Amino acid sequence: MDRITAVILGGGAGKRLFPLTSSRAKPAVPIGGKFRLIDIPVSNCIHSNIRQIFVLTQYNSESLNRHLTQTYHFGNFSNEFVQILAAQQTMKSTNWYQGTADAVRQNLNYISNIENPYTLILAGDQLYHMNFRKVLDHHLKMKSDLTICVLPVSRDQARGFGILQTSKSGRITRFYEKPTDEALLDKLRLSNEDIRQVGIEPHGRNYMASMGIYLFNTDTMNELLKGTSHEDFGKEVIPEAIKHKRVHAYFFDGYWEDIGTIKSFHQANIALTDDVPLFDFYDEEHMMYTHPRYLPGSKIKDAEIHNAVISEGSIVENAKIIRSIVGVRSVLRAGSELVNTYMMGADYYDTSEFKNRKYDPEDPMMGVGERSIILNAIIDKNARIGRDVKLINHAGHYNYQDDFVNIVDGIIVVAKNKRIPDGYEI
Repeated sequence: MDRITAVILGGGAGKRLFPLTSSRAKPAVPIGGKFRLIDIPVSNCIHSNIRQIFVLTQYNSESLNRHLTQTYHFGNFSNEFVQILAAQQTMKSTNWYQGTADAVRQNLNYISNIENPYTLILAGDQLYHMNFRKVLDHHLKMKSDLTICVLPVSRDQARGFGILQTSKSGRITRFYEKPTDEALLDKLRLSNEDIRQVGIEPHGRNYMASMGIYLFNTDTMNELLKGTSHEDFGKEVIPEAIKHKRVHAYFFDGYWEDIGTIKSFHQANIALTDDVPLFDFYDEEHMMYTHPRYLPGSKIKDAEIHNAVISEGSIVENAKIIRSIVGVRSVLRAGSELVNTYMMGADYYDTSEFKNRKYDPEDPMMGVGERSIILNAIIDKNARIGRDVKLINHAGHYNYQDDFVNIVDGIIVVAKNKRIPDGYEI
């Protein structure tokens, strides 16, 4: 499918995922113990035989750029690539990206130079499997100028998405970005029969939402973006396209999660420990690609483990792990417990010199110390959690911050490189 150029939007500030995004772009946030969010859309492209991929970056992009550069190589003698397009000031524009559409417009010259007739716009922070070949087949069948991937959502969810209606042929006739007015929501509601007509069982999901996945005819995209000041696809470009172009929906009912908040990020990771997870990293037909680390297998001694994912290079000694993700190079010491927790792991091991020094309760070793208990948490990379620490949220805080932890959406978050001294409790 060398007729498609993929453009992955990776430049958002990711404020709702703070502190996980304090030093990295949202698509660079680790997921599933060993992957990064950006690996999901890139892998979906590779499985769909789309191998001309641009990634647009802006905020805190160093680790994202490094990951992409080190991971995705298609060979020196082909026209296949994953290329970073960082926000830049030029003679024509001195502004950073002002939105999704503006980011693409500022890079139209690079995208158009590939001369592919179709351009696929993707987000860098979503969790899903999708065969984009089927999207193109539908696009061609409907003779579309633009195809928008959509899925059914509930009324409560509809307030956070672009909501649309279609004709019986699937042509989009109405589109409203994040509607909140109750009367408008009533008008946008589809009947159960309307939902079933596109081959989907409603199950209380009577609104069709944009997934932020757009397949354009490249000429159409250029026409809609060049010479305009449109900043956002959902708020400006899509409503304009519906008036003048053939815009159709591609209906999707598989697993899809927009990783927009700490709560949704935590839930998506913990769900990976289910017996049959809705998103399956173990699916041979949809293998996810990432940077190879060449680490040894995990070492586990006298541990009690229930429904967990233990990534390579981890060391678990006489610990209890329940419904948790343990990332690469994680260390859990005797008597420690993880429950409903995503521990991202570490970028390196402690040196022998550091391990053999006199123990400092204010500067513990990498990982989780003896007898520490952690419940409903996200532990970012390279965290050092001392002995007898209790991260439990006894007071039931929904939002809270001190020198050692953040609590966001009721989830305890230990930031990257954070040191938590012996005996700390929350």
